[in-house]
Amino acid sequence: MNYSKVNNIVGWICFSIATITYVLTLEPSASFWDCGEFIASAFRMQVVHQPGAPLFLMIQRFFSIFAIGDLTKIAYWMNVGSAVSSGATILFLFWTITALAKKTLMKAGDTLTTSNFISIMGAGVVGALAYTFSDSFWFSAVESEVYAQSSLFTAIVFWGILKWEAHADEAKADRWLLFIAYIMGLSIGIHLLNLLTIPAMAFVYYFKKSDKPTTAGIFKTLIVGILILAVIQYGIIQYLVSFGAYFDLFFVNTLGLGFGTGVLFFAVLLIGALVWAIRYSIIHQKKLLNLGLLSTVLIIFGYASFSMIIIRAKADPNLNNSAPKDAFSFLSYLNREQYGDRPLGYGPNYNSERSGVTEGKTIWRKGENKYEVAGKKSDYEYNNNTLLPRMYSDDPKHAEFYKEWMHLDETKKPNLVDNVGFLVSYQIGYMYMRYFAWNFVGRQNDEQGQGSGFEGEWLSGIKAFDAWKLGDQSHLPPSTIDNKAYNRFFFLPLIIGLLGAIWHFQRNQKDAGVVGLLFFFTGIAIVLYLNQKPLEPRERDYAYVGSFYAFAIWIGLGVLAIKEWVFKKLTPTNGAIGATIIGLLAAPVIMAEQGWDDHNRSTKMVPHDIALDYLQSCAPNAILFTYGDNDTYPLWYIQEVENVRPDVRIVNLSLFDTDWYINGLRQKQNESAPLPITMKPAQYVQGERDVMPYDDYKIAGNVELKSIVDLLLSNDDGDKVAMQDGTKSNFLPTKNFKITINPQEVISTGTVPAADAAKITTEMDWKFNKGYVTKGTLAMLDILAHNNWKRPIYFASTVPSEQYNGLDKYLYNEGLAMRLLPLKADTTASEERAEQLNTPQLYNNVMTKFKWGNMKTASYLDPQSSDDTFIFTNIFSSLTGSLIKEGKTAEAKKVVDKYFEVMPERFFGIRTVVVKFYLAENLYKLGETAKANDIITKSGDYINKELIYLADISKSKGTITGSQNVQTGLYYLDRMIKTSRANGQEKIASELEKIFANLEGRFSMYYSQQQGPQQ
Repeated sequence: MNYSKVNNIVGWICFSIATITYVLTLEPSASFWDCGEFIASAFRMQVVHQPGAPLFLMIQRFFSIFAIGDLTKIAYWMNVGSAVSSGATILFLFWTITALAKKTLMKAGDTLTTSNFISIMGAGVVGALAYTFSDSFWFSAVESEVYAQSSLFTAIVFWGILKWEAHADEAKADRWLLFIAYIMGLSIGIHLLNLLTIPAMAFVYYFKKSDKPTTAGIFKTLIVGILILAVIQYGIIQYLVSFGAYFDLFFVNTLGLGFGTGVLFFAVLLIGALVWAIRYSIIHQKKLLNLGLLSTVLIIFGYASFSMIIIRAKADPNLNNSAPKDAFSFLSYLNREQYGDRPLGYGPNYNSERSGVTEGKTIWRKGENKYEVAGKKSDYEYNNNTLLPRMYSDDPKHAEFYKEWMHLDETKKPNLVDNVGFLVSYQIGYMYMRYFAWNFVGRQNDEQGQGSGFEGEWLSGIKAFDAWKLGDQSHLPPSTIDNKAYNRFFFLPLIIGLLGAIWHFQRNQKDAGVVGLLFFFTGIAIVLYLNQKPLEPRERDYAYVGSFYAFAIWIGLGVLAIKEWVFKKLTPTNGAIGATIIGLLAAPVIMAEQGWDDHNRSTKMVPHDIALDYLQSCAPNAILFTYGDNDTYPLWYIQEVENVRPDVRIVNLSLFDTDWYINGLRQKQNESAPLPITMKPAQYVQGERDVMPYDDYKIAGNVELKSIVDLLLSNDDGDKVAMQDGTKSNFLPTKNFKITINPQEVISTGTVPAADAAKITTEMDWKFNKGYVTKGTLAMLDILAHNNWKRPIYFASTVPSEQYNGLDKYLYNEGLAMRLLPLKADTTASEERAEQLNTPQLYNNVMTKFKWGNMKTASYLDPQSSDDTFIFTNIFSSLTGSLIKEGKTAEAKKVVDKYFEVMPERFFGIRTVVVKFYLAENLYKLGETAKANDIITKSGDYINKELIYLADISKSKGTITGSQNVQTGLYYLDRMIKTSRANGQEKIASELEKIFANLEGRFSMYYSQQQGPQQ
């Protein structure tokens, strides 16, 4: 038999299965989170957030060509790029497993038997397909994110070191090492996961080159591997650019030459030094030195993909994150400086007291003719520092979480033991092992777990284990049973992987140790390095797919363990066949069957359509303030790629405090004119007006906003206050603002219809809601002061209210955005439903403009998409209520009909009950009693099942669980009783009363009901 040929064919079959799976289940357009930014940037070759992914963008740009000019298919084909990359990862994983299996089963010179042949192929297929259908890898395989290509490059280099090992005794074997170096250099332009394979590969090299490995040699190899990793991570990626930047500083500021001359000189110097050193190694036959130098050159060649970032930044594209046009801004970009630092080995706890400030290195920025000082990097000094600080964030939410998780009282200063406890229990236990269990044990649901409840937990399907993990499982609630991520693997993939690991260590300790190192460095080592804070905005399992890749190798080798230990009484061939079948059924088959429905995004268009709806909520030429990833990135995508509403200017408030972002807003983009920002670059450049304090001058009355802006922009020392460091700063003397309104101007610009002229206020007055002003806030105030109602101004509905800067009472909901309107306050609005609506515009948007992302018919809604059903249901409910209040019953009924046409009936958590309750109230008012009864009845049943489950868990664990859901559920159950009775539905009210009494009794010993939740 031709082993090589069959190995290639079966490998490509695995590739085909994986790729077809991913293409069939991929999202047809942009996904949430970073995908919209990546697709928009890849299509137009723009600059993404730090530290960039230039090679990823170029590869994705290639895949966009297959759209053949159809802008609506660009995202689809880029998603196909991820699918193909993921399929190729499976191909290299298959070849890796078969190489390890063959090496372990056979010694040099052995004849390949049929049983060994089947065992090797079976191991490769089982391991490769198990990883194909693993939860975290599948998730990234169907969207345009860096993790698919990152996994591919990681798979290639690990396969490459095994190829080198197989040919190491041949004359030109080291070309494989040079190949690996180049692939690693390229991978820097995608993601840094690839570098974490270096320690494992160092051991492959050591074991091959050493006849008799020693303990000392093993420790030295580990240290060398980590040093090589550090040299690439810091020496090449960061310090090469740093040296270039400081050369440029000397050439520009000291020698008076132009920008870039120092970088060019350093590049020539570096190239010359490397050429001389390589020539020296050849002349003096320094083979190891030559290998190291050539590898360095190839890593730098691959790393050169980052030149795309500088080239495109200089072109000033619409998306130009950090604008890394010069040496120092590029260095800051690579170092991810906008994200700040975190302590790793030594530092403060969350409640350590600040004792001073340490002044660090100078921050340089590009000026007109030379580099200028933008300030000094400063760090706080703290008392009560500790080794291995894991509980370091002083954010109040994080501090409360630390105390609750570790059961610490207010006075406790965490020590090393406490921090290690948090590391083990939360960072490793909850933020790694939970993810590991998702992939190989099972999953309860896809709700994000924040550590305080039972959302996002693993669930195996074996009652005894799940009861131990989550308490009484006799009454699983709809949030679990109806959740398509309710995946039960019964521990089978985990068991096979553990069998494979044990077998591997018994049969070949060296190779098993190498796989173990790969598992550790791409898993636990990342946990140690990231030092994650709690309450992350999303699950972070995608960061650990390299570790799951390593475990999939052991799942494959588990076939060999089963053959040897379970089927040893059968003939070798039958044992190999039986082990392969058992492995397939216990890992990839069950994982595919359980995971298909919650990974099939093929019919979901929520991110695409909600982005369209955000923009369609805006009047022509609008300014739309957004805040987070999911109300910004999809909008960037649909505007930059599909050219939807290019007249709207999207302003992300999270980026507004940077000079480069304000620079972009002062330029024309697409069909949007520059924003009315009067500030000059010198007034907001890095280091200028970063933060200005509030200093109460007891000014009577409200101050015109233009005067406030002028004062904050003044360069007169008399308009500044002294700071503790001896400098002077602009300041805010009052929080009482106003804008004098010219009603005719408001009407002439179309801001308010002439028919509503009586509603226009002559003076907008409000109280600023912060104790300081940042340059981003100043820019917003500048826009408000000088816009003169020429451009409509909106805030996305998901923007936190503190970002309104006190303008709340002038914001009117028109869909997914709230418009700033100079209208008199409505003093008749009820406190409970105080949201202000621009009803005619909202009605037009909902009935004629909005799309609904296939929410009702999609085979699967991910957590973010299902969360958006809450937003839309609230819009329908609010609009219906407003129309009823205005006496427009016919229009209200049309809105209700539209709701039932486009929104899913399913409940997505207790929050859905809340908004559906208000919709039911409106249905009763419309005389739609049957529909209202249906919602009330189903809501009561849902609350009953959810809270019975929480009561059972509370009983088994002896403590109240899900207290917020309990409180909310009982509160709205009580309101449903009153509402149904008030509308003559006595039978329903009586049934709900029985449910309420039963639940109240169940929770009486754990829960004391409060007045009601905040809404």
